[in-house]
Amino acid sequence: MRTTSRYRAAARMIAAIGVVSLAAACSGNGGTTGGGDAGGGYPDQNITIVVPFSAGGPTDTVTRLIAEPMAAKLGAQIVVQNVEGAGGTVGAGEVARAEPDGYTVLMHHIGMSTAPALYQDLGFTPLENFQTVGLVTEVPMTVVARKDFAPATLQDLVAHVKANADTVTLANAGIGAASHLCGLLFQTAAGVKLQEVPYEGTGPALTDLVGGQVDFMCDQTTNTSGQISAGEVKAYAVTTPERVKSLPDLPTTAEAGLPQLEVSVWHGLYVPTGTPQDVVQKLSEALKVALADQKVIDQMAKLGTAPVPAEDATPQAHRTKLEEQLGTWAKVIADAGVKAS
Repeated sequence: MRTTSRYRAAARMIAAIGVVSLAAACSGNGGTTGGGDAGGGYPDQNITIVVPFSAGGPTDTVTRLIAEPMAAKLGAQIVVQNVEGAGGTVGAGEVARAEPDGYTVLMHHIGMSTAPALYQDLGFTPLENFQTVGLVTEVPMTVVARKDFAPATLQDLVAHVKANADTVTLANAGIGAASHLCGLLFQTAAGVKLQEVPYEGTGPALTDLVGGQVDFMCDQTTNTSGQISAGEVKAYAVTTPERVKSLPDLPTTAEAGLPQLEVSVWHGLYVPTGTPQDVVQKLSEALKVALADQKVIDQMAKLGTAPVPAEDATPQAHRTKLEEQLGTWAKVIADAGVKAS
């Protein structure tokens, strides 16, 4: 992974810390850790947030940004644990099976809403096995290519890939990853089927894109802003209705002539079903505090995103989003005929 990207350097530094170290102000309050009434003692031990993707990736970075102010609000240590594999389903499955006591939390992205359509034997059902805590952020995607790729604009890119569908390579981070989903939408919008090159994460995919081993890909601004600003990749568009403040010269897909390609990667926190409601509420309130923290706002802005409004950092708003997205992606994935092995 290239060290020229400010994002990469920051992500590695944050990942190296591993634990958000704050004294547990609530220790000794006598709270329980079972699935019943947690009482006023929660939390009285470390909280683990499981990230079902690799360290240093976009979801990991967002998690570590909010972990410190959440820990301060809760008065406990938060440990960020990366449990990657199978498009995020391995880590999600571990959390689904965890004790519903509020000490094991999941940070997941849009992949929570696509997994049921992609995996035949998923092992969990999002709406049945998880309690939503709140949305965190919606990260725009970017369409980027190796810097010497011939097409100059997004419309040029569409024309080029349609004329060279059997030779153009589209990189992604594997089935179910945000980059894979955005790539599916691109192919649908462009009316073309391309040769996809899956990687074990967006890091190696972007590294090969910068190195010229693959032609183009979709990826989150939290992963591409540094390379775009440094001129290491060719950027065509951002996949949201409005431009990104940190990349003001990059047009939206609608402005660039492909309005059908509109997607953002939303992230949210989950706990296992059965977690006491007062614990869920404490986590949600801590999340709201974190998202209002100026350092979090500033860091997210540098990565091309922003915290969701406070009213979306709630269990109900998050559940509504999940329900809507489950239906949307079931159709997209069925139409594409994609299934994970």
